[in-house]
Amino acid sequence: MLKNVLILSTSLRKNSNSEAVASAFAKGARDAGHRVQEISLRGKNIGFCKGCLVCQKTGSCVIQDDAVEIAQRMQDADVLVFATPIYYYEMSGQMKTLLDRVNSLYGSDYRFKEIYFLSTAAEDEKGVDSRAIGGLEGWIACFERARLSGSVFAGGVNEAGEIEGHQALRDAYHMGSKV
Repeated sequence: MLKNVLILSTSLRKNSNSEAVASAFAKGARDAGHRVQEISLRGKNIGFCKGCLVCQKTGSCVIQDDAVEIAQRMQDADVLVFATPIYYYEMSGQMKTLLDRVNSLYGSDYRFKEIYFLSTAAEDEKGVDSRAIGGLEGWIACFERARLSGSVFAGGVNEAGEIEGHQALRDAYHMGSKV
């Protein structure tokens, strides 16, 4: 079955390691015949949620910035993929800000059921990504038809491009090809 896959790369660094993992996932999903759209938060204007909850009544945020269009694309996707660097054992601040800003999806007729998490970090210990996964699972818990379908972590990568040749690139490609 052909799926619409939306990949959200949340690193603001050009040629980032998490963006490379996202690209590998995208290639796998495309090779499997799915429609894939990649959105980078780099250069996007995404303000903080005001907590006004108007979006729950109107289905759209009162803040008119790039998060409104991203939320619409998320609503229309069958598969969501989040790629983030791990900072202080958590998802990037810009990823968390985006999750807060797409509050309009709660209670909407969203299509996504499968959600994947891709992350990178300088540290290479087991569990480095566990808090970030837990944070994403908290968001997913608000969407009863959705589930975390898989994750890939690339540890030991710090400088831009340092991920070249890393096993996580192959793992992300394989995961993308099995969507």
